[in-house]
Amino acid sequence: MNLRDQLKTILPDILPATPLDSIKGTELIELVKYRLHQNYSDATLRYHFSIMSCDPSSPIAKVEQGQGYYLRTTTIHSLHSARNLITPSQGLLGEKLALSDNDVDISMSRANKFRALFQRFCEARSNFPFIFERSFSDSEAGANRWRYPDAAIVEWLVGEVDDVDGFILDSRQVEVQRMLGSAPFQVTSVKLKLELSYSTLREDLFQCLSTSDWADCGDLVVAAPIDDEQMIEDIRHFANTFGIGVSTFGMEADALDDMPEPATIHSFLTREFEAIQSLFTYRRITSPRNKKNFDWQKIRDHREENSDFSRFEQWISRCLIDKKAYSINEFIGLNPSDDFSDSEKETESAA
Repeated sequence: MNLRDQLKTILPDILPATPLDSIKGTELIELVKYRLHQNYSDATLRYHFSIMSCDPSSPIAKVEQGQGYYLRTTTIHSLHSARNLITPSQGLLGEKLALSDNDVDISMSRANKFRALFQRFCEARSNFPFIFERSFSDSEAGANRWRYPDAAIVEWLVGEVDDVDGFILDSRQVEVQRMLGSAPFQVTSVKLKLELSYSTLREDLFQCLSTSDWADCGDLVVAAPIDDEQMIEDIRHFANTFGIGVSTFGMEADALDDMPEPATIHSFLTREFEAIQSLFTYRRITSPRNKKNFDWQKIRDHREENSDFSRFEQWISRCLIDKKAYSINEFIGLNPSDDFSDSEKETESAA
């Protein structure tokens, strides 16, 4: 195994999760040396840290305008999927948050921050978000915007929060749900957008509808305020007809720019996240209509061709088997390659 591949394996276990806790290059070199299969000079290691920190597919990121390294949370896949938050024509139209091509870095920064904020917001409400990242990294990315959501929210209906062990599923209630032929959780398919405009409104609403056919319901979540009364009326008419929900965080561009980096947002403690909630005002325009037609079989049918559905299926399966509602990050911290085939019947019947 070459040095770069070794570092990709070693660094995730060493690097701190946030820029605030970044580690200096000299210290990182010493920690890495003990785990390498060969002896490498400090200069060679420092060179690889520097080169890899510029690669969005690598696990190491460098602190902006400072010294130190931390674990990258924005990968090449998340960059591809973040583009979905900006409807392509919005860049040409010069919308407030989705700026022109000359400001693409600003737009992408806002998209990544808002996605992290959305995830942390879901977690604060004891829901479990899952981000679809790998669905938009190939030549089918354009078509996949109509096939796959940007995120899914899992709300467990049986169990309770334990201060030590997190959300523990009630095994008795899981069995009761299985006997009744229903899932012990509800899944909301989510499309994320920086903002809505008349020129793209129908497209955004129909994309949300198209990508939610497998879930219990669909939701379109928007960063920018939705204040136009005619637009609100159009949204409500569409929602009443097709049953999708629409909500807004009411964030202006400068408020989103003032947000910390995604890695920092993900690491917020409860009290820290509460402190920044004054920067946005969550408002529900329409509530999603629960279709009660969660399609577990579709997830299983698509897991071979779509790695996001594969990971989603493994995640839910592990939660049901262990009787614990893991967050996706907790699940990744376990062995994501576990074979669930021995418990396949149990999982299918519970879902």
